Amino acid sequence: MSDAATPSQPSYMPHVAAIVNPRSGSGRTGRAWRVIASALEAELGPVRVHFTTSPSTSRYLPAAELTRNALKAGAQLVIAVGGDGTISEVVNGFFEKGAHINPDAHLAILNTGTGGDFRKTFDLPEDMEGCVKRIGKGTTRKIDLGRMTFVNEDGDEGARYFNNIASFGLSGDIVRAVNNAGMSKMLGGAFAFTWATLVTSIRYKPHPVRLQTDTGFDEILNVGVCAVANGRFFGGGMMIAPEAEPDDGLFDIVIMRDTTFMDMLTGAGNLRDGTHLANPKVSHMRARSLIATPVGDRPVLLDVDGEAPGRLAARFDIMLLALTLRC
Repeated sequence: MSDAATPSQPSYMPHVAAIVNPRSGSGRTGRAWRVIASALEAELGPVRVHFTTSPSTSRYLPAAELTRNALKAGAQLVIAVGGDGTISEVVNGFFEKGAHINPDAHLAILNTGTGGDFRKTFDLPEDMEGCVKRIGKGTTRKIDLGRMTFVNEDGDEGARYFNNIASFGLSGDIVRAVNNAGMSKMLGGAFAFTWATLVTSIRYKPHPVRLQTDTGFDEILNVGVCAVANGRFFGGGMMIAPEAEPDDGLFDIVIMRDTTFMDMLTGAGNLRDGTHLANPKVSHMRARSLIATPVGDRPVLLDVDGEAPGRLAARFDIMLLALTLRC
């Protein structure tokens, strides 16, 4: 399997590219790479490999940059190898200055990270070998994407795409706790997210946020968690949006109001099986766009596909059938 830095590669040639985050899964991806590479080559033939060498920031997504370069060099299939954050970065790399680099290129995902939430909406296999075989079958599905503008960590306006779920409130605090975790993250995604949820919920207080949709909804709610969902799962397997369809042209917006520590402690099972929508503290609606503006000076933090790019105020817009997923 050839490395992306090989100077003899032509500047443009149709090919398969793998964008690999070797640090994902607490370094498991890097340690298992020889086995992963062998499985990919056996199923797909030669693959050009591009390894990320630095963590992402609110201004720089290394996997996105590698994806852009691969698409410009002729990649027709780009495989994101890593966790949900890596997948999200690769999705961002399909675009440059708001436009597709190659509208005919396909995305495939090989989840080797902590959470594995995006693959669950499509019932992709959890094991590496099964997922590689699914990629090799070549079955595709057009899916929607979300685009959001927000306040980044430096206080400037940021923008990015998301394939799964963007959320804010408690989830923004939780994802920062998970990404800073040590041993808990090494014990697996579900444990890491559950532990971070319980610890963070103890001190978290819901924030008043003005929510406005294109359907005419306009209210200030005391938001514990608000999920703007294209997929169904987040937080290490919680089915926050059980009715979401990633190709219906609409976000499923799920709002948990006045969330307390006891709500999270006693309601975790409901979130796991998706029955929380019946809770009187939970609202559910569908819309093509959402504007979320914090009321007051307290920051309301964002979680986008398991990463922490910044905070509100933010705008979320659906992009209809914007990407072809091989699944």
